[in-house]
Amino acid sequence: GKLEPEVTASVVEGMARACRENGCVLLGGETAEMPDFYPPGEYDLAGFIVGVVDRKNVIDGKSITPGDVVLGIPSNGLQTNGYSLARKLFYEVGGYKADSFIAELGTTLGDALLAPHQSFLPQIGPLLETGMIKGLAHITGGGFLENIPRILPEAVSVEIKRGTWPELPIFGLMQRLGSVPDHELFRTFNMGIGMILICCGSDAAALIDKVGGHQLGKVIKGDRTVVMA
Repeated sequence: GKLEPEVTASVVEGMARACRENGCVLLGGETAEMPDFYPPGEYDLAGFIVGVVDRKNVIDGKSITPGDVVLGIPSNGLQTNGYSLARKLFYEVGGYKADSFIAELGTTLGDALLAPHQSFLPQIGPLLETGMIKGLAHITGGGFLENIPRILPEAVSVEIKRGTWPELPIFGLMQRLGSVPDHELFRTFNMGIGMILICCGSDAAALIDKVGGHQLGKVIKGDRTVVMA
């Protein structure tokens, strides 16, 4: 609530560093001191990024056809989605606390849940204008089942073969805690894949090498759905 100059300087420096690492410019912002609203030591931080792309370089998925390959770049945790269900499973069902050390995760629950969302720009940025990527889907709220169909043209679906990538232990642990069915997991969490790329089969090996990803499946004829195999 109360403006602390040292905290403010640290926050701005962190934001500036993140901008530098991702080729952005910190153009400005607003700082509001609200001592009657926030308790001592607490603050709220929000930001956004505006990007510009030439129309001819927009990756809109229109060229995706059956036979294309589905690739995935690994995530490092929940990223930014699924926390309502995760809190219920860990705290209410499992009885864990934020400082509980979970051997399966190799860290405390709090640190596992607060793992920062990684940036995929270093892997994807250099490839955006190569023409190799036909479609991109950021696996956020809605998981595989709702995010991937958004980039698919009519009359195609994707078939994802489970087991083609290492699912992070945190997802299996949550499934066991709440007996969560597979379809609910894949509709809520990223399941260890943060970004989906779709490309021609002839480009798959080169893209996997460049982004450090996995081949998850393929594009098939269908009705803009995700088929888990």
